Amino acid sequence: MPNRTYQPSVTGLRAFVAIAKRRHFGSAAEDLDLSQPTLSQALSALEAGLGMQLVERTTRRVFVTPEGERLLPKAIAAVDAVDDLVAEASGRGDPLSGGLRLGLIPTVAPYILPTVLRGIGERLPSLELQIIEDQTGRLLRQLRDGSLDVAIMALPTVERGLTEIPMYTEDFVLALPVRHPLAGRRRVDPASLADLPLLLLDEGHCLRDQALEVCRLAGVAPELGQTRAASLATAVQCVEGGLGVTLIPQTAVAAETDGGSLATATFARPRPGRRIGLVFRESAGRSDSYRTLAGVIAEIVDATGDVQREQGMRE
Repeated sequence: MPNRTYQPSVTGLRAFVAIAKRRHFGSAAEDLDLSQPTLSQALSALEAGLGMQLVERTTRRVFVTPEGERLLPKAIAAVDAVDDLVAEASGRGDPLSGGLRLGLIPTVAPYILPTVLRGIGERLPSLELQIIEDQTGRLLRQLRDGSLDVAIMALPTVERGLTEIPMYTEDFVLALPVRHPLAGRRRVDPASLADLPLLLLDEGHCLRDQALEVCRLAGVAPELGQTRAASLATAVQCVEGGLGVTLIPQTAVAAETDGGSLATATFARPRPGRRIGLVFRESAGRSDSYRTLAGVIAEIVDATGDVQREQGMRE
C-alpha cells in the first residue's frame, strides 16, 4: 500500500532508471558513481515508499516487474525534468551545446553520417555527438529508457510518449546485377517484383518491412530469395553475385554502386520510398532545440540531391 504523503528522492528515481536501463546492479552503480549497497538502498526506499516492487533480481538476471514497466516512463520523465532544471540553472540549458546521444538505423547511418557529421561540425560546433547504430526496435527501447537522446529512423514509429519530426523522404531504387534486363530502366512497374527473386534483410530491419509493403501495395506476392542479409551491404553483394535483386534507398546508391558491379533501375511514379525523421521523448522538454537539429540535418542531407526535404523543414 503506497504512502500517499511519500515524495520520491531523485537518487531513488535515478537508481530505478539506471537499473532498468542496464539490467545489472553493478553497471547501474558505476553509471551513477554509487556503491552497490547505496544503489540497492535507494531502490529499496523507492519501492517501500511506492508500496510496490519495481525490480526483481535473481542469481542470474535482473528484470523490471510489470508495475515497474508501467512507472518507468514517469520516472524517466522526472529525471529528465530534474536534469533540465539543473542544466538551465547552471547555464547549460541548450541541448545543442555539449554531449548528445544520437541513434541511427543501419540503412541510414553509413550513407548520411559522413556528410551530416561534417555539416554539424560547421553549423553546431559546440555539439558533441555520440553515435549509436542499431535496429529500430532497439533504438526505440533506448529512447524510452533514457539511453538515447534522439534517433534518426523511418517514420512513423507509432510509439506513445515519443515525438517525431519528419525531415525528408527518399525513393527506393531497384538494385540489380549489371547484366540484368531491367538494368538502367527508369520507369519500372513495382508489379515486376512478382517475377524477381527478392533478397531481404533479416527480421528487425525496417527496410525489410518496407520492401514487403512496396510489394503489397503493388498487389504482388514476390518470389523471396533464400538469402537473408544482416546488412544492406551484404544484400548488395549478394545481388552483385547474381542471387537476386533488392531495394535500396536513394541515399545508398552512390556508395553501393561505386565499385561498378551493381546496376540500378528506378520505379515509375509515384515511386515507392520512405520518410526519415528525428525521434525523441516528449518528456525531454527540448522540442525547440531538437527541431532546430532536425532542420540542420534535413538541410545537410537535402543538399546531396538524393532526397526530398519535408516542407516543414524548409526556410
